[in-house]
Amino acid sequence: MKAVILLSGGLDSSTVVYQALVDGYQAYAISFDYQQRHRQELQSALAIAKAAGVVEHQVISFDLRQWGGSALTDNSIDLPQGRDLEEMGQNIPITYVPARNTIFLSFALGYAESINAQRVYIGVNAVDYSGYPDCRPDYIQAMQEVFRLGTKQGREGNPINIHTPLINLKKTEIIQLGNKLGVPWELTWSCYAGGDVACGICDSCRLRLAAFAELGLQDPIPYAK
Repeated sequence: MKAVILLSGGLDSSTVVYQALVDGYQAYAISFDYQQRHRQELQSALAIAKAAGVVEHQVISFDLRQWGGSALTDNSIDLPQGRDLEEMGQNIPITYVPARNTIFLSFALGYAESINAQRVYIGVNAVDYSGYPDCRPDYIQAMQEVFRLGTKQGREGNPINIHTPLINLKKTEIIQLGNKLGVPWELTWSCYAGGDVACGICDSCRLRLAAFAELGLQDPIPYAK
């Protein structure tokens, strides 16, 4: 059995790669260089794919900076920094990239059908504080229907299934799962800033650090602050 896994190199997607392997699938990873501010994550994606022993790792390149609309693709928009968890959960943040998961899942679907894969894994999470609209169960359900209606496999009664093993897990539970699966956290990258070392103060860093701290664990990656 084959599965395509969306791999950013972050904590969540890295856990999903290892979960797919435990589930008995041959893993085919797909990552995206969309000229994001935090392109350092691609190095982590390459490292995780190598460590996990995926069959193939595709890196798809395109440029979303021309559209802007997000602090991750427009350097003139400041990243949120130093926010507490309650503040993060109030609104959809400026780090939301318009329709990003729809774009990513479309590439993953084409890749999956071309290799006759049975699943596409994506590490979306609906209980995280980010509140992204394309990480929620109703969105995934809608995209599953697109997968069914928009492919030869789907129309012939063998649709490619979207699998979201982390969608209802807290960040601490994801770390616990990753520990059980043997995910090498030291190879992962979560920071939204564009530096060589994680900033420690953007929303993504703060969520990650808070989860490790809640579990009484030390995050193995270095931080600037």
